[in-house]
Amino acid sequence: MPRYHMTSAYLSQGWVRNVVVTVADDGLITALEAGDPAGARAGGPAVAGTERIDGIVIPGMANAHSHAFQRGMAGNTEYRSSARDSFWTWRNAMYALANQIEPHDLQILATQLFIEMLKSGYTSVAEFHYLHRQRSGAPYSGSNALWEAIGNAASAAGIALTFLPTLYQTSDFGGRPLRPEQARFASDTDAFLRAVEDRIDAERRGSSSQREMRMQRTGVAFHSLRAVPLDNLRRAARQLRELDASLPLHIHVAEQLLEVQACVSETGRRPIELLLDTGLLDRHWCLVHATHATAEELEGVAAAAAAVCVSISTEANLGDGFFDTARFLNAGGRLCVGSDSQSTVSPAEELRWLEYQQRLRKKRRAVLAASAEPHVGTRLWRDAALHGAQAIGQPAGAIEVGRRADWVVLDAGHPSMAGAAADAALDHLLFAGGNAAIRDVMVAGRWTLTGGRHALEDEFRPRFAALMQRLITAG
Repeated sequence: MPRYHMTSAYLSQGWVRNVVVTVADDGLITALEAGDPAGARAGGPAVAGTERIDGIVIPGMANAHSHAFQRGMAGNTEYRSSARDSFWTWRNAMYALANQIEPHDLQILATQLFIEMLKSGYTSVAEFHYLHRQRSGAPYSGSNALWEAIGNAASAAGIALTFLPTLYQTSDFGGRPLRPEQARFASDTDAFLRAVEDRIDAERRGSSSQREMRMQRTGVAFHSLRAVPLDNLRRAARQLRELDASLPLHIHVAEQLLEVQACVSETGRRPIELLLDTGLLDRHWCLVHATHATAEELEGVAAAAAAVCVSISTEANLGDGFFDTARFLNAGGRLCVGSDSQSTVSPAEELRWLEYQQRLRKKRRAVLAASAEPHVGTRLWRDAALHGAQAIGQPAGAIEVGRRADWVVLDAGHPSMAGAAADAALDHLLFAGGNAAIRDVMVAGRWTLTGGRHALEDEFRPRFAALMQRLITAG
């Protein structure tokens, strides 16, 4: 089994120097032990029988919310199309793109995106996927080529994947039918549940290796309460729990004020109130955005142990509003991050602006530090990595025995790390250089990025550029 001599690492107990980590063939960590203190010196000897890692090793980050096909929109909607541009006008452009994408297009988009994720420090991703049908609206015969495109892209890039096929049935509250531009998203509850069960059965039968089996799994998403009638959501969630008690379940909720107002108008309750009323929420649920949650709702979500995933870059890009991060964390809430619409693919940027939003609101600094961890960067990266992995059902998120070897190595000699104290490397990553110091990335015991380069990036760059040109021309 490979053994790695880390000269500096962030473990569950905090920052340590000079540790030896053993990784099994399936990618899980089996042992942590102290190395020779002399080996911690720059250029010092490696422990016998180990691969020495000179740099600062931190847990890889989980991307808890991604729509891969929207990588094809990034940068292409940043102009004014009306006097009151908003999420709702942006959504029309998103529908237009969604109705151009073919499976081979999606695989190119997703592979390029997953390479970018790895280069930014994401080592796993939850793909919230609602492209189910052919461009005509007809279902695929046999296996779903759009679903397979995501799995193939993740395998090629070397990123761990939680695939979240997404139930999507109505255009708004009150069971309003889907609009023509939403036809590719349509899913019947029973057919959807059968397809999910088939995927989970296939995963349980095992893949070609234990390592591959540990890298990809299935969860489920409900697009939103406006897109899934509450009775259908209840029935599907209960059946899914019988199928797999630990299945990750995700849902968009309370992202837009108009969404909240429409829910109240139709049901007399706010969307998060409705979810809490079902009694379904538990530690395997992840609420995406929750931007317009009340204090009482945040306390209820925290008490249920459900996670909240925010994507500050997307929420800012779409003008959604501010999530009340400080209140949720003070209530004991579990928070994670995602790249969502891919306007930014960088966990460091998501976390930096998570803190900066709070500074701007409260007009003070270091808002999201904690008494037990005064370093903002350390607290945010540590918690988002751990809670993100839990939210997407991946055995990662920390460097400890029993978890997968998903690591990011920071170049200690990079200018953004210059002068960093032993316990301040993550502060420098978030607030002094972004992704620039990321040198190497490991997923499940294999290096996917070395020296800042991915093995496939030169191959996919021209393929991605050609696809983008075609999509823009066709659009």
